[in-house]
Order: sequence, then C-alpha cells, then structure tokens
Amino acid sequence: MNTSPSPVWHPFTQHALAPEPRMVVRAAGAWLETATGGRILDAISSWWVITHGHCHPRIAAAIAGQAGQLDQVIFAGHTHPAAEAVARRLVAMTPPGLDHVFFSDSGSTAVEVALKMAAGYWRHTGEGRTRILALEHGYHGDTIGTMSVGARGVYNAAYEPFLFEVTRLPFPQAGREQATLDALEAACRQAPAALLVEPLVLGAGGMLMYAPAVLAEMAAICARHGVLLIADEVMTGFGRTGTLFACEQAGVVPDIACYAKGLTGGALPLAVTLCRREIFAAHYSCDRARTFFHSSSFTANPIACAAALANLEIWDEEPVAGRIAGLAALQEAHVAPFRDDPRFAGVRRMGTLTALDFAAGDAGYLAQMGPALAAFFRDRGLLLRPLGNTVYVMPPYCTTGDELDLIYAAIAAAADQVARA
Repeated sequence: MNTSPSPVWHPFTQHALAPEPRMVVRAAGAWLETATGGRILDAISSWWVITHGHCHPRIAAAIAGQAGQLDQVIFAGHTHPAAEAVARRLVAMTPPGLDHVFFSDSGSTAVEVALKMAAGYWRHTGEGRTRILALEHGYHGDTIGTMSVGARGVYNAAYEPFLFEVTRLPFPQAGREQATLDALEAACRQAPAALLVEPLVLGAGGMLMYAPAVLAEMAAICARHGVLLIADEVMTGFGRTGTLFACEQAGVVPDIACYAKGLTGGALPLAVTLCRREIFAAHYSCDRARTFFHSSSFTANPIACAAALANLEIWDEEPVAGRIAGLAALQEAHVAPFRDDPRFAGVRRMGTLTALDFAAGDAGYLAQMGPALAAFFRDRGLLLRPLGNTVYVMPPYCTTGDELDLIYAAIAAAADQVARA
C-alpha cells in the first residue's frame, strides 16, 4: 500500500488536528469494514443517506444492470426509462399537487433549484419578488445560494461577501412558537418570494425539533399571503421522521419540495426538486428567455436513477414502514432513560432520529468536547459525528436492538469519561 501522504482534502475536516482517516473497504447492513479488518457500526447512516442498509442487494443489482446498458446520456432533449419511472413514482408518492420533477445531484443543488424556481416564478408572473424567508439555525447546503439561506456562522463566515441577505425568523422553540408565527406573519406582509424550511427537524443546526402543528400554521400563513413554501426534505425525507416525508405529519403540501439523501437508498448521489404545476407553467412559454436555466452534466444519470427506482420499489413492495416504526420504538426505549439523567439535556426523538446535549460551557458546533467525543466513539468502533456537544443517532432502518445497545452504552460512558474530563 502507498504510504506517502494522501493528496485527498476531506470535507468538514481540519487536517491539522484530525486523525488519519480510516480506510473503509466494505459495508453491509449497519456495518462498515476497514482495510485492517476492523468493524464500524454506522450510527449516522454515513451522513444521513443510508436507509435500508449498506449494499442492499436489490439496489446493487439495479446499479450493475443499468451500468451495462446505459451509463449516461445528456438530459437536455433526451430522456430514459429509469428517469421517467422515478419521476412518475415520486409524483405518486409525494404529497398531492407536486406534479413536476427536476433532477439534480445533491441536497445543495436541489435547494438551489428550488430558489431559482421561486425566483423564476415571480419574475415570469410579473411581480419580481426575490426576498427569501428562512429559520434561524437552518442549514441548506454549502453552495453560495444555500449558504446564503442557511444560518450565518462558522460554516460560512469566510464566504460572507458572496452571500445574499434573507429575512431570518426565530426558531419555533417549544413554548415560544408564537414568536415565530408572529414574525412570519409580519414578514409575509412585505411580499417575499418564499419561506424555506427544514420540516420538523433542523439537521446540522443541532438536530432541533419542532411540532407538526407549527409547520401547519407556517404553511397556512404563507398560503394566506401568497408566499411560496419550500420544504427542504433532503434529510427528513424517506422515513427519518417516522413518515415517508415529514410534511405528511403536518398535512402540508409545499409549493416546492427538495429530496436527496435517501432517494437512492444512499447508494449514489441523486436529488430532485418537485413543484406545483403553476410554477412549471410560469416557465412554459414560446419565449425562450423564460426557459428554466439550470442543469449539470450528470442530470438524471441513468445509473443513479436505476438505484433510485430500486429504492422506490423497496418502499412499495417491502414492509419499510413497519421497520421504521420498529426502529423508532427501539430508539425511544434506548433514549428514554437519558431524559432523567442530569448529565444530559434536551433529550429528544423524532421518528428514527434521536439527539441529546452534553453539558458544556461552550455549547455549539465548535464546543471543545466535540473532537474528544468523536475520538471516544471512534475508539469504540462507532461512527458517531457529534455536532459540537450534541450527539445524535440516525441509524439505517435495519439496525437492531443489540446494535443500539452498543451505541447508547458508549454515549453513557462518554458522559463519564469525556464530559467530565
């Protein structure tokens, strides 16, 4: 093996401080295997993407079959069976009214597409609205547009000169929801273009959770004022919150919805942005200047679409909802004892996702204990990636109770050995 320093620059990694990355060579179910034969329990679904488990045989077979038949074709002026089938299934599966599907490559690009759809809609309907409303602590990606609508802080401080301004609404913290709704009502009177939200759970902002009733009321306020609602379901989609899509729990149909991570079961990068027919119609014209000008070279890549189609077939044909309900119940049983443990605060669960906060004097993404917690879990063969002093567990849906035992035992041990160090 080549022992010279790697030329790879890893994401969200401070190479001056981080340990050498682990060489992963295989995966199955909820487990990763390293080049030295070590095993790692993937407690965060490899950055929230793996749903049914690593290397699911149906998805792997679909990828292999498609790779030998059609690997890539330009999607402007062309289409292919896998993309057509995925689009039709998504229209059938998602909240009614989302009738058009635009393919892209990642969660960030799905949100960029949504922002451009909203801007195009208002431009082509003659109002020219451009102001975006967003929740504080939100995170929507790392491109310039998605950093602009996300919370300002350490993630994007270096790029501040390139970012556009948005109207930021307070997070609907339990007991203070009305402040958010009042701020939204006031902002909507200024005729903004859209409200962008992560439904029910703000992911990278600290796994912050709010009630479906709040999302329903936010949607109602937007509807009264004719403001577009964009649901960023990149993380919350495909079962993480307990339902197929988080918006279902609030009875909300957004005007635009973004899906990505779980779309292929986590096997390949693919994203979609769905919208109501009125938004598509605003771009439909004999005037070529009203074309929706967005693409990437690999839009609707056939191999990625084949993986997505296999994933959607699994949702249709296998008892995935039952597996999610079972995992949610296991997660609740494992996290419940921590609610009475004074070493932890903010113990919370939404569907298959749990999160809890370690007591820390410098809470937040750069909390001093963050790297120490990560190292502690790494040494115990767990893939847990704390958000500062917040530890969350978001495992694949195949994860067992015994595997959760390993995870939560390590979290409890970390409270003694790391948090008190």
